[in-house]
Amino acid sequence: MTVLGRVASSFTAASRSFLRRRTAVFFTFFFPVIIILIFGAVVQTDATGSGLFTEPAGYYVPGYLAVVVLFTPLSRVGSEVARHRDGNQFEKLATTPLSRPEWLLAQTLVNVVVIGLAGLLLLALIVVVTGAEITFSPLLVPFVAFGVALFCGVGALLGSLADSQDGVIAASNGIALPLLFLSETFVPPVLLPDWLPTELSPLTYFSWGVRSATFDPASAPLSAMAALGVLAALTVVFFAAGAYALPTTD
Repeated sequence: MTVLGRVASSFTAASRSFLRRRTAVFFTFFFPVIIILIFGAVVQTDATGSGLFTEPAGYYVPGYLAVVVLFTPLSRVGSEVARHRDGNQFEKLATTPLSRPEWLLAQTLVNVVVIGLAGLLLLALIVVVTGAEITFSPLLVPFVAFGVALFCGVGALLGSLADSQDGVIAASNGIALPLLFLSETFVPPVLLPDWLPTELSPLTYFSWGVRSATFDPASAPLSAMAALGVLAALTVVFFAAGAYALPTTD
């Protein structure tokens, strides 16, 4: 069987496994909808320019998308790796032609498809709920794909290093929550301390690129293409690290 055939077979199995977990499917789409409804109401009622959400509604599109691009891959891939460790699945995987990078690639593709669909729903909901005026740039596709792949790699690292599924969830939340609010998503840089190095967060480049592509190119220090290039390079690094960290035996 070719590499493509092995990845396709693993992708099909991972897709069916995800769809069988109805709770996971529900919250993949439901959680970001709740975020939009809550934060969208705050944005819409802040016409005086006071408070936290003082920017136009379109400014916060990267933040809304980051909810699924960040949280879902971290928790799903991390938990999947932990489940495979608990069930001695990696030891069985080592006896098959499917390599660890191929396995992680299949898991990543499932997340890209699921989160891509969730992203389309979120964009439509953002426009309806917040009244955001955005450009539906084709660059959104690679930004979401690379962002998901990057955090799938981070999730694989967490799943390989944590000692249990509970540890994975705790670690993913401990990483995701600070990144979500300290990567120039919902909080503009003028409200963050000058010493905070937001450029060290991979999510910052996602925020800059999506904001430049959908809202205003002048609102980010990098152009959409430049941010996409940095995000792609970071994706390769974190995906490779996650694949390397996957255990060969349990």
